[in-house]
Amino acid sequence: MTNQQNIEEAFNNLLEGYLNSNHRKKIDVIQKAYNFALHAHQDEIRPSGEPYMAHPIAVATIASQEMGLGSTSICAALLHDVLENTDYTIDDIRNIFGEKIAMIVDGLTKIAGGIFGDKAQTQAENFKKLLLTMSEDIRVILIKICDRLDNMRHLDKQPEAKRYKIAGETLYIYAPLANRLGLNSIKTELEDLSFKYEHPEEYTAIEKKLAHTREQRETLFDDFTTPIRNVLDEMGVDYDIKARVKSPFSIWNKMQKKRVSFDEIYDILAVRIVFRPKKEEEEVNECFNIYVALCKLYKSHPDRLRDWLSHPKANGYQALHVTLMSNRGQWIEVQIRSEKMDEIAEQGFAAHWKYKTGTDTEKVAEDELNGWLQTIKEILDDPQPDAMDFLDAIKLNLFASEIFVFSPKGDIITMPAGCTALDFAFQIHTFLGTHCIGAKVNHKLVPLSHKLKGGDQVEIITSSSQHVHHEWVNFVTTAKAKNKIQALLRKRDRDDAKLGEDTLRTWLEHKDLTLTTSILDKLTAYHQSKTHTRLLLDIAHGELALNDTLLNAVLYGKETKETATNKHKGWRRFIPFVKEKGLKAKDKALIIVGKDFDKSKTITINEDNIDGYILPSCCRPIPGDNILAYVNKHNQIEIHQRSCSEAQRLQSSFGTNIVPAKWDMAGSLTFKASIEMRGIDRKGMTKDVSTVIYDAFDVNIKSFVMTTDDGIFNCRIELLVTDNVITERIIKKLYAINGMQSVHRM
Repeated sequence: MTNQQNIEEAFNNLLEGYLNSNHRKKIDVIQKAYNFALHAHQDEIRPSGEPYMAHPIAVATIASQEMGLGSTSICAALLHDVLENTDYTIDDIRNIFGEKIAMIVDGLTKIAGGIFGDKAQTQAENFKKLLLTMSEDIRVILIKICDRLDNMRHLDKQPEAKRYKIAGETLYIYAPLANRLGLNSIKTELEDLSFKYEHPEEYTAIEKKLAHTREQRETLFDDFTTPIRNVLDEMGVDYDIKARVKSPFSIWNKMQKKRVSFDEIYDILAVRIVFRPKKEEEEVNECFNIYVALCKLYKSHPDRLRDWLSHPKANGYQALHVTLMSNRGQWIEVQIRSEKMDEIAEQGFAAHWKYKTGTDTEKVAEDELNGWLQTIKEILDDPQPDAMDFLDAIKLNLFASEIFVFSPKGDIITMPAGCTALDFAFQIHTFLGTHCIGAKVNHKLVPLSHKLKGGDQVEIITSSSQHVHHEWVNFVTTAKAKNKIQALLRKRDRDDAKLGEDTLRTWLEHKDLTLTTSILDKLTAYHQSKTHTRLLLDIAHGELALNDTLLNAVLYGKETKETATNKHKGWRRFIPFVKEKGLKAKDKALIIVGKDFDKSKTITINEDNIDGYILPSCCRPIPGDNILAYVNKHNQIEIHQRSCSEAQRLQSSFGTNIVPAKWDMAGSLTFKASIEMRGIDRKGMTKDVSTVIYDAFDVNIKSFVMTTDDGIFNCRIELLVTDNVITERIIKKLYAINGMQSVHRM
């Protein structure tokens, strides 16, 4: 079959799926969009070698068949790369296909200009434009997610450096976006594909373990569901029972967070009951009827009932979750939902367009979406000066799970899990947040940093004399609160900087001098301030003294021995007990990359060049770890573990600065590795742990700390090792010790 035949077959499959949907059949405009895109992309080839047109068709197919979107979305998906890859303009699209499709296509088009400035990163710029358009039409982000999913499905055809960039960006931004919009199946696939390419060995290992335990899960599923089927049949329920197996990424993520092994993940299997209600208005009642019937069969866990029926999630998700004890002594989660709830759970807000019945539930879901979009708009209206800060602010709204809290009058307010009383205050109104001095939670006085729990009733206490403080940024968790606080602080800093400037200018005038940029540069350099603004703020806050010594040293170049010494000490001159001897350190000649540095080539780290790279403390990589390199703003190279959270942030915002890296160490150097363990305390436990360490070759103990508390021991060991192979071997032997519960590397 020729390439052209493959393209035609793919398009016919797209049309067939569209015709089988319940959308109005607008075949003509879809055909026109296909012909236009086919002509525009006729000379383009994908990295896989197939015609480029295969990509727009695949994106349109995902939008139509996996999201359930209509003709407008299909046309926009077919046209989404025309502006970027060809000479056609937005006016051409507008004239041929109308304003709506043109607006969506424009929002999907990457940009070359600078929203944040010349040095800003492309990903952040593109993402901001995407959000700007998304706030007008949610289909922009839905199609963008379709685009990203198809790119992830063909990621193996991309070079290694680009795979890291795309996978990291997907996991950091697009998977959470899909989750926030209720696209559960797509979110799961995006996470798994990112995991597959970022951690191929771990992905393969979990896949093998899932395959190995498949028969065991199937037997458990059959034994557990047989009594349930009998009861539902007696009730006359029209239902399907499905097994939900936890995805590889979810398993790995839980293993990392909980510091447990695969065998300790007990919720790999869940059961999903999807029923077709006898009457649509009675579907909620039927969910509870099924729940009551299940609780008569199996004992339920009292703390694991999740009622998403009365209070749907912000993405529209509705279901009733209950955890039951099986006859084999294993807890199994059962999800109860109607057929409509199930479709909305998988397709999110895209599915809501199929159910425009005007029910209260759908209105609540739509209001939640509009509220979220409004928060996005507020962030966009007050842009962060740094691209990373902007993405982090957005991300705060993406990952957060929801809890429900109550106002003093009993109104239900949805808040992200882990939020504080101050977050709640800003959520209600900026004035309340700005002047908040405390709160009453369940009628008890609590501080601003108090973390709220589901069901809390919150009353905010204010004072007209209260104003925002810098430390507030450290404990608020919502993007809205953080954004408002930072905006207010920036305004106050501008006012304080103006005061500092006036103070400095007046002082110089008394010395018959005029404030100039040159003087500011000298003062900034002398005090090692990052910017002029920082210098002026220090003057305004009284942290920098203006005196004749400063004048002679900086402005006239008459340095005394004391001032010359202090200048080079920096901040250490204010700490009397830090001795000069302790300040001497080995100066590393860090590698500085130039403009001709090839970021597509793999960096090899060995004994001869390792001192030229930065090994950050956030993940402390050692030889054998899966690593990547990042070219920072100083053109220095940082080495991170691929699993490092900071590395994921860097990939999402600075993907073009990510470089593949590998180790080539002969084992002559040692690196610090920390191991934490926890278990049941017993006589001889310390001896057993010590024996494992001392029996290991080429390992030195730097520190060994063990504590016990009510029969439980905790231990942290800091070792000097040559690579992670030795570390993993030690961890495996430690885990085999009798009574050991968990062992993991920090």
